[in-house]
Amino acid sequence: MSEADNSVALPVPVPEQVARANESGRVPVIFIHGLWLLPSSWDRWAALFDEAGYAPVSPGWPDDPDTVEEANANPEVFADKTIGQVADHYSQVIGTLTRKPAVIGHSFGGLIAEIVAGRGESAATVAVDAAPFRGVLPLPISSLKAARPVLGNPANRHRAVPLTYDQFRFAFANAVPEDEARRLYDTFAVPAPGAPLFQAATANFNPHTEAKVNTENPDRGPLLITSADQDNTVPPAICHAAFKRQERNPGVTEFVDIPGHGHGLTIDDGWRDTAQIALDFIRRFT
Repeated sequence: MSEADNSVALPVPVPEQVARANESGRVPVIFIHGLWLLPSSWDRWAALFDEAGYAPVSPGWPDDPDTVEEANANPEVFADKTIGQVADHYSQVIGTLTRKPAVIGHSFGGLIAEIVAGRGESAATVAVDAAPFRGVLPLPISSLKAARPVLGNPANRHRAVPLTYDQFRFAFANAVPEDEARRLYDTFAVPAPGAPLFQAATANFNPHTEAKVNTENPDRGPLLITSADQDNTVPPAICHAAFKRQERNPGVTEFVDIPGHGHGLTIDDGWRDTAQIALDFIRRFT
């Protein structure tokens, strides 16, 4: 299904979103974005889940600017954000909710969602083309190429790194037409911290890495892992390997292949395909 409207609403402060969720009595849904995006990338998802009877909450990563324009004008605010810091930030937001939320994350946001679920803080979790964690071994060439703008320079560990249009096209928008790719880049792309990519790249060599997930916690809750068949950044091999690790959990663990999409499946014109899969899963368990 195609959806061409990429408009975004003015941001609502997170404490207000939390207050609305608590007052509503609805099941909250926490949306966690990944690198090179802002919380506004979830606006259409939030509207869909609101219409379905949930209470959407879209916190940013620590210090996220409100708008793409502000983010591109002040890229330094993204620097030095680590996986552990971001995961703790979302745990703190969850701690202010009166009901255990469902959690949906994309890319590195999907990894954060799995970390939060592994802490027993999620009622149901959807990890959309999630970044790998310790124990996930495949390292496809396309994934290395997508990460090269950051990993190609060790100094980027402490920097915020923007993507050029061509880099964004390969990493996010390879499965959409050129005009759509340009529109997605102009609408959503912002700089991102380099630290999480370095953490993920070294996770299997560092027993103390923050890029690790407690896959055995019986309180993890139901988990859905999705994989887009044309994803260059988190190819299916990574998603399948994560699923194999997670399915050892006593909870429900499911996997869905999503054909015809790349890594930008949460923001491209077919976003509703993926959102509906996530909504259907969460409805079964909340």
